[in-house]
Amino acid sequence: MPNDLLRATRARSLQLAAPLSDEDAQLQSMPDASPAKWHLAHATWFFETLVLAPYLPDYRLFDERWPRLFNSYYESLGPRHARPQRGLLSRPSMAEVRAYRAHVDAALADLLPVASAEARSLIELGCHHEQQHQELLLTDILHAFSCNPLLPAYDATPPAPTQAPAQAWLEHPGGIVDIGHAGAGFAFDNEGPRHRVLIEPFEIASRLVTCGEYADFVESGGYREPLLWLSDGWALAQAQGWQRPAYWLEDGRVFGLHGAQAMDRDAPVMQLSFYEACAYAEWAGARLPTEFEWEAACGLPGFAQAADQAWQWTRSAYSPYPGFKPAPGAVGEYNGKFMVGQQVLRGGSLATPPGHARPTYRNFFPPAARWQFSGVRLAR
Repeated sequence: MPNDLLRATRARSLQLAAPLSDEDAQLQSMPDASPAKWHLAHATWFFETLVLAPYLPDYRLFDERWPRLFNSYYESLGPRHARPQRGLLSRPSMAEVRAYRAHVDAALADLLPVASAEARSLIELGCHHEQQHQELLLTDILHAFSCNPLLPAYDATPPAPTQAPAQAWLEHPGGIVDIGHAGAGFAFDNEGPRHRVLIEPFEIASRLVTCGEYADFVESGGYREPLLWLSDGWALAQAQGWQRPAYWLEDGRVFGLHGAQAMDRDAPVMQLSFYEACAYAEWAGARLPTEFEWEAACGLPGFAQAADQAWQWTRSAYSPYPGFKPAPGAVGEYNGKFMVGQQVLRGGSLATPPGHARPTYRNFFPPAARWQFSGVRLAR
Protein backbone atom coordinates (compact mmCIF):
# COMPACT_ATOMS: atom_id res chain seq x y z
CA MET A 1 0.00 0.00 0.00
CA PRO A 2 2.64 2.66 0.85
CA ASN A 3 4.37 2.00 -2.51
CA ASP A 4 1.24 2.59 -4.63
CA LEU A 5 0.13 5.47 -2.44
CA LEU A 6 3.57 7.05 -2.59
CA ARG A 7 3.81 6.90 -6.38
CA ALA A 8 0.31 8.27 -6.89
CA THR A 9 0.74 11.03 -4.33
CA ARG A 10 4.09 12.22 -5.63
CA ALA A 11 2.83 12.21 -9.22
CA ARG A 12 -0.34 14.11 -8.37
CA SER A 13 1.57 17.01 -6.81
CA LEU A 14 3.46 17.55 -10.05
CA GLN A 15 0.23 17.26 -12.04
CA LEU A 16 -1.39 19.97 -9.91
CA ALA A 17 1.59 22.25 -10.43
CA ALA A 18 1.79 21.61 -14.19
CA PRO A 19 -0.60 24.44 -15.22
CA LEU A 20 1.50 26.98 -13.32
CA SER A 21 4.30 29.03 -14.81
CA ASP A 22 7.49 29.45 -12.82
CA GLU A 23 6.26 32.95 -11.98
CA ASP A 24 2.94 31.55 -10.73
CA ALA A 25 4.73 29.01 -8.57
CA GLN A 26 6.76 31.76 -6.90
CA LEU A 27 3.76 33.80 -5.66
CA GLN A 28 3.00 34.28 -1.99
CA SER A 29 0.00 36.58 -1.75
CA MET A 30 -0.28 36.72 2.05
CA PRO A 31 1.61 35.42 5.11
CA ASP A 32 -0.87 32.56 5.65
CA ALA A 33 -0.27 31.20 2.13
CA SER A 34 2.82 29.62 0.61
CA PRO A 35 4.17 29.49 -2.95
CA ALA A 36 3.37 26.38 -4.97
CA LYS A 37 7.11 25.82 -5.36
CA TRP A 38 7.51 25.82 -1.59
CA HIS A 39 4.69 23.27 -1.15
CA LEU A 40 6.44 20.92 -3.62
CA ALA A 41 9.74 21.31 -1.80
CA HIS A 42 8.37 21.13 1.73
CA ALA A 43 6.55 17.83 1.13
CA THR A 44 9.84 16.48 -0.22
CA TRP A 45 11.74 17.82 2.79
CA PHE A 46 9.35 15.85 5.03
CA PHE A 47 10.32 12.56 3.37
CA GLU A 48 14.02 13.44 3.30
CA THR A 49 14.19 14.57 6.92
CA LEU A 50 11.84 12.18 8.71
CA VAL A 51 12.20 9.05 6.56
CA LEU A 52 15.37 8.93 4.47
CA ALA A 53 17.90 10.53 6.79
CA PRO A 54 17.12 8.21 9.73
CA TYR A 55 16.20 5.01 7.86
CA LEU A 56 18.25 4.80 4.63
CA PRO A 57 21.91 4.05 5.35
CA ASP A 58 24.38 6.42 3.67
CA TYR A 59 21.64 8.73 2.42
CA ARG A 60 23.04 12.13 1.50
CA LEU A 61 20.96 15.31 1.60
CA PHE A 62 20.24 16.79 -1.80
CA ASP A 63 21.52 20.13 -0.52
CA GLU A 64 22.61 20.68 3.06
CA ARG A 65 21.40 24.30 2.94
CA TRP A 66 17.82 23.46 2.07
CA PRO A 67 16.39 22.07 5.33
CA ARG A 68 16.33 25.61 6.72
CA LEU A 69 14.34 26.78 3.68
CA PHE A 70 11.70 24.07 3.64
CA ASN A 71 11.11 23.21 7.30
CA SER A 72 7.68 24.56 8.17
CA TYR A 73 7.05 24.61 11.92
CA TYR A 74 9.12 21.76 13.36
CA GLU A 75 10.99 23.53 16.13
CA SER A 76 12.80 20.36 17.16
CA LEU A 77 14.35 20.00 13.70
CA GLY A 78 16.21 23.27 13.63
CA PRO A 79 15.85 26.85 12.36
CA ARG A 80 13.44 27.80 9.59
CA HIS A 81 13.06 30.51 7.00
CA ALA A 82 10.33 32.91 8.13
CA ARG A 83 6.93 31.85 6.82
CA PRO A 84 5.86 35.31 5.57
CA GLN A 85 9.03 35.47 3.46
CA ARG A 86 8.70 32.20 1.55
CA GLY A 87 7.79 34.16 -1.56
CA LEU A 88 11.26 35.73 -1.53
CA LEU A 89 12.91 32.38 -2.19
CA SER A 90 13.47 32.85 -5.92
CA ARG A 91 16.34 30.42 -5.50
CA PRO A 92 16.31 27.45 -5.68
CA SER A 93 14.54 27.48 -9.02
CA MET A 94 11.51 25.43 -9.91
CA ALA A 95 13.76 23.18 -12.00
CA GLU A 96 15.97 22.58 -8.97
CA VAL A 97 12.95 21.74 -6.83
CA ARG A 98 11.85 19.18 -9.42
CA ALA A 99 15.36 17.71 -9.33
CA TYR A 100 15.10 17.59 -5.53
CA ARG A 101 11.86 15.66 -5.78
CA ALA A 102 13.39 13.21 -8.26
CA HIS A 103 16.40 12.68 -5.97
CA VAL A 104 14.19 11.94 -2.96
CA ASP A 105 11.81 9.76 -4.97
CA ALA A 106 14.72 7.60 -6.15
CA ALA A 107 15.96 7.21 -2.58
CA LEU A 108 12.48 6.27 -1.38
CA ALA A 109 12.32 3.61 -4.08
CA ASP A 110 15.58 2.19 -2.70
CA LEU A 111 14.26 2.24 0.85
CA LEU A 112 10.80 0.75 0.34
CA PRO A 113 11.82 -2.90 -0.29
CA VAL A 114 13.76 -3.00 2.99
CA ALA A 115 11.82 -0.44 5.02
CA SER A 116 10.94 -1.30 8.59
CA ALA A 117 7.36 -1.10 9.82
CA GLU A 118 8.17 2.21 11.49
CA ALA A 119 9.64 3.63 8.29
CA ARG A 120 6.65 2.48 6.24
CA SER A 121 4.32 4.10 8.75
CA LEU A 122 6.19 7.38 8.33
CA ILE A 123 6.04 7.06 4.55
CA GLU A 124 2.26 6.66 4.80
CA LEU A 125 2.07 9.71 7.06
CA GLY A 126 4.23 11.61 4.57
CA CYS A 127 1.82 10.77 1.75
CA HIS A 128 -1.18 12.06 3.67
CA HIS A 129 0.84 15.11 4.67
CA GLU A 130 1.63 15.77 1.00
CA GLN A 131 -2.05 15.38 0.13
CA GLN A 132 -2.81 18.16 2.60
CA HIS A 133 -0.30 20.32 0.78
CA GLN A 134 -1.90 19.47 -2.55
CA GLU A 135 -5.10 21.06 -1.30
CA LEU A 136 -3.16 24.01 0.12
CA LEU A 137 -1.41 24.46 -3.22
CA LEU A 138 -4.81 25.00 -4.84
CA THR A 139 -6.22 27.25 -2.12
CA ASP A 140 -3.06 29.35 -2.05
CA ILE A 141 -2.75 29.79 -5.82
CA LEU A 142 -6.44 30.69 -5.97
CA HIS A 143 -5.85 33.46 -3.44
CA ALA A 144 -2.83 34.66 -5.41
CA PHE A 145 -4.80 34.72 -8.66
CA SER A 146 -7.63 36.59 -6.93
CA CYS A 147 -5.16 39.43 -6.31
CA ASN A 148 -4.41 39.74 -10.03
CA PRO A 149 -6.68 42.24 -11.86
CA LEU A 150 -6.72 39.82 -14.82
CA LEU A 151 -8.38 37.18 -12.59
CA PRO A 152 -6.56 34.32 -14.32
CA ALA A 153 -8.06 30.85 -14.24
CA TYR A 154 -6.11 27.93 -12.84
CA ASP A 155 -8.29 25.70 -15.05
CA ALA A 156 -9.85 27.44 -18.03
CA THR A 157 -12.34 24.60 -18.59
CA PRO A 158 -15.86 25.93 -17.89
CA PRO A 159 -17.29 24.36 -14.73
CA ALA A 160 -20.25 22.04 -14.97
CA PRO A 161 -23.50 23.59 -13.73
CA THR A 162 -24.66 22.44 -10.32
CA GLN A 163 -28.06 21.10 -9.35
CA ALA A 164 -28.49 21.42 -5.62
CA PRO A 165 -29.99 18.36 -3.93
CA ALA A 166 -33.36 18.90 -2.32
CA GLN A 167 -33.04 20.42 1.14
CA ALA A 168 -34.29 18.34 4.05
CA TRP A 169 -33.77 18.18 7.79
CA LEU A 170 -32.35 14.85 8.92
CA GLU A 171 -33.20 13.76 12.45
CA HIS A 172 -30.71 12.24 14.83
CA PRO A 173 -32.01 10.78 18.10
CA GLY A 174 -28.96 11.79 20.13
CA GLY A 175 -27.60 9.67 22.93
CA ILE A 176 -24.14 8.35 23.66
CA VAL A 177 -22.14 8.04 20.43
CA ASP A 178 -18.62 6.84 19.67
CA ILE A 179 -16.44 9.57 18.16
CA GLY A 180 -13.02 9.30 16.57
CA HIS A 181 -11.03 6.88 14.48
CA ALA A 182 -10.92 3.21 15.36
CA GLY A 183 -9.85 0.11 13.53
CA ALA A 184 -7.84 -0.36 10.36
CA GLY A 185 -6.74 2.34 7.97
CA PHE A 186 -4.78 5.55 8.26
CA ALA A 187 -5.79 8.43 10.51
CA PHE A 188 -3.97 11.45 11.89
CA ASP A 189 -3.24 11.45 15.60
CA ASN A 190 -5.81 14.18 16.28
CA GLU A 191 -8.62 11.83 15.18
CA GLY A 192 -8.24 9.76 18.33
CA PRO A 193 -8.49 8.27 20.82
CA ARG A 194 -11.99 7.04 20.06
CA HIS A 195 -14.25 8.05 22.92
CA ARG A 196 -17.90 8.42 23.90
CA VAL A 197 -19.82 11.69 23.69
CA LEU A 198 -23.34 12.49 24.84
CA ILE A 199 -25.32 14.52 22.32
CA GLU A 200 -28.89 15.76 22.56
CA PRO A 201 -31.42 15.00 19.81
CA PHE A 202 -30.93 17.35 16.85
CA GLU A 203 -31.61 17.91 13.18
CA ILE A 204 -29.01 18.58 10.51
CA ALA A 205 -29.37 19.86 6.95
CA SER A 206 -29.10 17.25 4.23
CA ARG A 207 -26.91 19.51 2.07
CA LEU A 208 -24.75 22.62 2.18
CA VAL A 209 -26.01 26.19 2.00
CA THR A 210 -26.02 27.37 -1.62
CA CYS A 211 -24.73 30.57 -3.20
CA GLY A 212 -28.31 31.60 -3.92
CA GLU A 213 -29.35 31.15 -0.30
CA TYR A 214 -26.32 33.08 0.90
CA ALA A 215 -27.01 35.82 -1.66
CA ASP A 216 -30.41 36.28 0.00
CA PHE A 217 -28.59 36.81 3.31
CA VAL A 218 -26.31 39.41 1.70
CA GLU A 219 -29.20 41.21 -0.01
CA SER A 220 -31.22 41.29 3.20
CA GLY A 221 -28.45 43.27 4.91
CA GLY A 222 -26.78 40.41 6.75
CA TYR A 223 -23.42 42.18 6.69
CA ARG A 224 -25.01 45.32 8.19
CA GLU A 225 -26.85 43.72 11.12
CA PRO A 226 -24.64 43.42 14.22
CA LEU A 227 -27.19 41.32 16.10
CA LEU A 228 -26.41 38.38 13.78
CA TRP A 229 -22.69 38.39 14.45
CA LEU A 230 -20.30 37.21 17.11
CA SER A 231 -18.47 40.19 18.58
CA ASP A 232 -15.05 39.36 17.16
CA GLY A 233 -16.55 38.62 13.78
CA TRP A 234 -18.49 41.89 13.65
CA ALA A 235 -15.39 43.87 14.58
CA LEU A 236 -13.34 42.11 11.91
CA ALA A 237 -16.02 42.49 9.25
CA GLN A 238 -16.23 46.22 9.95
CA ALA A 239 -12.46 46.69 10.08
CA GLN A 240 -11.91 44.85 6.78
CA GLY A 241 -15.07 46.03 5.03
CA TRP A 242 -16.61 42.62 4.41
CA GLN A 243 -19.77 42.88 2.31
CA ARG A 244 -19.86 39.44 0.68
CA PRO A 245 -17.84 36.20 0.59
CA ALA A 246 -14.16 36.56 -0.20
CA TYR A 247 -14.29 35.74 -3.92
CA TRP A 248 -17.66 37.24 -4.82
CA LEU A 249 -17.08 40.11 -7.23
CA GLU A 250 -18.98 43.40 -7.30
CA ASP A 251 -20.39 42.61 -10.75
CA GLY A 252 -22.13 39.48 -9.41
CA ARG A 253 -19.63 36.93 -10.66
CA VAL A 254 -17.79 34.48 -8.41
CA PHE A 255 -14.05 33.83 -8.73
CA GLY A 256 -12.79 30.27 -8.44
CA LEU A 257 -10.37 27.79 -9.93
CA HIS A 258 -12.14 28.17 -13.29
CA GLY A 259 -11.75 31.95 -13.20
CA ALA A 260 -14.55 34.50 -12.83
CA GLN A 261 -17.90 32.89 -13.62
CA ALA A 262 -21.54 33.88 -13.38
CA MET A 263 -22.86 32.91 -9.97
CA ASP A 264 -24.24 29.39 -9.89
CA ARG A 265 -27.01 29.83 -7.33
CA ASP A 266 -27.23 26.07 -6.76
CA ALA A 267 -23.53 25.65 -6.01
CA PRO A 268 -22.46 25.48 -2.36
CA VAL A 269 -21.26 28.81 -1.02
CA MET A 270 -17.62 28.75 0.03
CA GLN A 271 -14.68 30.91 1.04
CA LEU A 272 -16.55 31.87 4.20
CA SER A 273 -15.01 32.53 7.59
CA PHE A 274 -16.38 30.88 10.71
CA TYR A 275 -17.84 34.27 11.65
CA GLU A 276 -19.78 34.54 8.38
CA ALA A 277 -21.00 30.96 8.74
CA CYS A 278 -22.29 31.72 12.25
CA ALA A 279 -23.96 34.95 11.13
CA TYR A 280 -25.74 33.18 8.28
CA ALA A 281 -26.91 30.40 10.60
CA GLU A 282 -28.32 32.97 13.03
CA TRP A 283 -30.12 34.75 10.18
CA ALA A 284 -31.54 31.41 8.97
CA GLY A 285 -32.89 30.55 12.42
CA ALA A 286 -30.46 27.69 12.86
CA ARG A 287 -26.90 27.10 14.07
CA LEU A 288 -23.73 25.29 13.13
CA PRO A 289 -23.43 21.64 14.20
CA THR A 290 -20.79 20.58 16.67
CA GLU A 291 -18.12 18.35 15.23
CA PHE A 292 -19.58 15.45 17.22
CA GLU A 293 -23.05 16.01 15.76
CA TRP A 294 -21.54 16.18 12.28
CA GLU A 295 -19.66 12.90 12.71
CA ALA A 296 -22.67 11.16 14.24
CA ALA A 297 -24.95 12.35 11.43
CA CYS A 298 -22.76 11.96 8.35
CA GLY A 299 -23.88 8.37 7.86
CA LEU A 300 -27.60 9.18 7.91
CA PRO A 301 -29.55 8.37 4.72
CA GLY A 302 -29.79 11.52 2.63
CA PHE A 303 -26.68 13.21 4.05
CA ALA A 304 -25.28 14.76 0.85
CA GLN A 305 -22.16 16.73 -0.08
CA ALA A 306 -20.25 15.29 2.84
CA ALA A 307 -16.72 15.58 1.51
CA ASP A 308 -16.59 16.68 -2.13
CA GLN A 309 -17.72 20.31 -2.19
CA ALA A 310 -16.71 22.50 0.77
CA TRP A 311 -15.33 22.02 4.25
CA GLN A 312 -18.01 22.65 6.82
CA TRP A 313 -17.42 24.88 9.82
CA THR A 314 -18.52 23.45 13.15
CA ARG A 315 -19.20 25.12 16.48
CA SER A 316 -16.42 23.06 18.07
CA ALA A 317 -13.10 24.51 19.13
CA TYR A 318 -10.09 22.49 18.04
CA SER A 319 -9.12 20.70 21.24
CA PRO A 320 -7.57 17.33 22.10
CA TYR A 321 -9.79 14.33 22.60
CA PRO A 322 -9.72 12.73 26.07
CA GLY A 323 -6.50 10.76 26.39
CA PHE A 324 -4.78 12.38 23.40
CA LYS A 325 -1.00 12.39 23.52
CA PRO A 326 1.27 13.72 20.77
CA ALA A 327 3.47 11.13 19.10
CA PRO A 328 7.06 11.00 20.32
CA GLY A 329 9.70 12.87 18.38
CA ALA A 330 9.34 15.52 15.70
CA VAL A 331 6.07 14.11 14.28
CA GLY A 332 4.50 15.01 17.63
CA GLU A 333 4.59 18.64 16.44
CA TYR A 334 2.22 17.78 13.59
CA ASN A 335 -1.12 18.54 15.25
CA GLY A 336 -1.14 18.81 19.02
CA LYS A 337 0.56 22.16 19.43
CA PHE A 338 -2.09 23.85 17.27
CA MET A 339 -4.97 22.85 19.53
CA VAL A 340 -5.85 26.38 20.65
CA GLY A 341 -7.65 29.33 19.08
CA GLN A 342 -8.97 27.42 16.06
CA GLN A 343 -12.27 25.93 14.91
CA VAL A 344 -12.87 22.44 13.57
CA LEU A 345 -14.13 21.92 10.03
CA ARG A 346 -15.51 18.56 8.94
CA GLY A 347 -15.99 16.84 5.60
CA GLY A 348 -13.83 17.75 2.62
CA SER A 349 -13.86 20.00 -0.42
CA LEU A 350 -13.59 19.98 -4.19
CA ALA A 351 -9.84 20.52 -3.68
CA THR A 352 -9.41 17.58 -1.29
CA PRO A 353 -7.50 14.72 -2.95
CA PRO A 354 -9.66 11.66 -3.65
CA GLY A 355 -9.54 9.20 -0.77
CA HIS A 356 -7.98 11.69 1.65
CA ALA A 357 -11.06 12.56 3.71
CA ARG A 358 -13.02 10.30 6.08
CA PRO A 359 -15.82 10.83 8.62
CA THR A 360 -13.39 11.26 11.53
CA TYR A 361 -11.10 13.76 9.76
CA ARG A 362 -10.61 16.98 11.75
CA ASN A 363 -9.55 19.97 9.68
CA PHE A 364 -8.92 23.21 11.57
CA PHE A 365 -8.38 26.88 10.84
CA PRO A 366 -8.56 30.19 12.70
CA PRO A 367 -12.12 31.56 12.72
CA ALA A 368 -11.20 34.51 10.47
CA ALA A 369 -9.83 32.32 7.64
CA ARG A 370 -11.85 32.84 4.46
CA TRP A 371 -9.57 31.78 1.59
CA GLN A 372 -10.25 28.09 2.09
CA PHE A 373 -12.98 26.06 0.39
CA SER A 374 -15.09 26.41 3.52
CA GLY A 375 -18.88 26.51 3.62
CA VAL A 376 -21.93 25.95 5.82
CA ARG A 377 -24.14 23.04 6.84
CA LEU A 378 -26.91 24.04 9.24
CA ALA A 379 -28.17 22.27 12.33
CA ARG A 380 -30.94 22.92 14.80
